[in-house]
Amino acid sequence: MSKYTFPKSSGSKQRLAIAATLGIAIVSAGIFSSMSSHAQNGTSGTTTTPTVTPTQKPSDGSMGKPDGTKIPTGGMSKPSTMPDGGMSQPSTTPTTTAPAGKTIVDVAAGNKSFTVLVKALKAANLVETLSGEGPYTVFAPTNEAFAKLPKGTLAKLLKPANQEQLKQILTYHVVSGAVTSKMLKSGKVDTVEGSQITVKIKGKKVMINNANVTKADLKTSNGVIHIIDRVIMPPTN
Repeated sequence: MSKYTFPKSSGSKQRLAIAATLGIAIVSAGIFSSMSSHAQNGTSGTTTTPTVTPTQKPSDGSMGKPDGTKIPTGGMSKPSTMPDGGMSQPSTTPTTTAPAGKTIVDVAAGNKSFTVLVKALKAANLVETLSGEGPYTVFAPTNEAFAKLPKGTLAKLLKPANQEQLKQILTYHVVSGAVTSKMLKSGKVDTVEGSQITVKIKGKKVMINNANVTKADLKTSNGVIHIIDRVIMPPTN
């Protein structure tokens, strides 16, 4: 190094100025070194930059908060929808006169005009048969129709000894299948008893042998009832 000589006139003042300058340079160099060290470690001095978590959109279309809470898009959920403008489909099941589950016997038992018929069905042990799957068509005589029988006939038929004869008469009033009034045609029809009945149709008047159909198409769960005004007898009786 070359020897530097201070002028005598400046003396200690010059030496102080040079020392101050060297001190500032040393401090600056220290700060620069510190900054370089922080930069290499991913930080900048003592200042911490906050980490920003981006908002993620879940696959179901709703917005998600950083903590995982879902926010429905638009702030409202979609209203539920029904087919055909929110109206339910109309039922295609046809309505019947009798409530669902009411059999031929149930309908007869619920009608005051058939108290004698129900009593006769019980005496002939036919309740279970006409409560079965069927279907059956019954030409049902009313109480007034039974009253037209010769005196003492009904009482005689209701006796246990005459059960088979009573059963024969009652099954003569029954046809297999559900036959509505629109399906009836003039002619002979087989009955459950085995013999045939004669159907006569003239205009709106319908006759079964010598009995008039006074009311037709009482629908049941296992068939149909047509009301007649007379008890009809099979040929053997």
